[in-house]
Amino acid sequence: MQSAAARPRPVLTAGSVLPEDAGRAALVARVHDPEGDGPCVAAVRGEHVVDLTAHAPTVSDLMERDDAAAVVRDADGGRAWLLDDLLRAVPGRRDMPRLLAPVDLQVIKAAGVTFARSLLERVIEERTGGDPAQAARVRARVGQVVGGRLDGVRPGSPEAARAKELLVAEGLWSQYLEVGIGPDPEVFTKAPVLSAVGTGADIGVLGSSVWNNPEPEAVLVVDSRGRVRGATLGNDVNLRDVEGRSALLLSRAKDNNASCAIGPFVRLLDDGFGLDAVRGLHIGLRIDGPDGYVLRGSSSLREISRDVLDLVAATRGPHHQYPDGFVLFTGTLFAPTEDRRTPGGGFTHEYGDVVRISSPPLGALVNTVVASEEAAPWTFGVGALMRSLARRGLL
Repeated sequence: MQSAAARPRPVLTAGSVLPEDAGRAALVARVHDPEGDGPCVAAVRGEHVVDLTAHAPTVSDLMERDDAAAVVRDADGGRAWLLDDLLRAVPGRRDMPRLLAPVDLQVIKAAGVTFARSLLERVIEERTGGDPAQAARVRARVGQVVGGRLDGVRPGSPEAARAKELLVAEGLWSQYLEVGIGPDPEVFTKAPVLSAVGTGADIGVLGSSVWNNPEPEAVLVVDSRGRVRGATLGNDVNLRDVEGRSALLLSRAKDNNASCAIGPFVRLLDDGFGLDAVRGLHIGLRIDGPDGYVLRGSSSLREISRDVLDLVAATRGPHHQYPDGFVLFTGTLFAPTEDRRTPGGGFTHEYGDVVRISSPPLGALVNTVVASEEAAPWTFGVGALMRSLARRGLL
């Protein structure tokens, strides 16, 4: 990657990050408040972001309330900030109010290989051993054998079993195909509680990685009872060269400093935005490189292989509970294959890339790529949050 010394900063405004129908949406934000030296649960109301921490000390607590949408829309608030001012904050500066990831005590989970196209790219990573130079040759071979045979195949169905038999006979069966079309989905812990970054922040990839990409995804916000309470956007940053070497390196590939972005806001489910709206989300991606490079992509939840409620049920149930709730990345259709650096080398990030993930009902999550080693260190954990809330008399 190129040096990050002179990386550009995206100029963000309220109009560039809000949902297209923000006036009708119940939007939850989190704000770092330097005066209170801690995070505030907040509501987005027009051009203002209003502190609601007196009503719910954490977003997790807010999601447990049956009247969460009413609280966000109508409850008396404390301090208020202009959204434009929060978006002008410098990443990592603790002396400036700024937006944070809009979740806190929820466990950050992710579902993998939930789309046929990205499923095949995982197989390609595995077959190349994480070597991008081999990707084009292996992609052609996999495409020749698999073709469109996985399109529309319901995981765990008899059709999926027949597809497995064919792929085994061709010597192309893979652990990724097992979770992609088998009965059980891949669900893993993406990042530690409180470690996600929000819109406007730097997002990190390991400095040693030579093949990596963003993963634009819809993220479900689920309470302790397993109810989907809202949705937001996420970037499940992936190091393809690391995971391609071994699936046992998933944590190394996925969980690094600043490698998980969520935001800009949680949109609560209500009469105007329900689960069917989530199922129909279209997610756009644009990457602007410091050298003028532009890449566009998209992902539609209509093409997901498992229903979102099936993914929630695979995460939480009698087999596993989450007393503070969880957020669930639902997977991505996007798997960039076009060359960037060298012929046959595929796509990989450069420092200074500005990644914009957007969906009309959810707004835009915007981050700048840096090395994980150069991103602001993660220092505010659960203990710090509890001490901050206690100092403010909120516990």
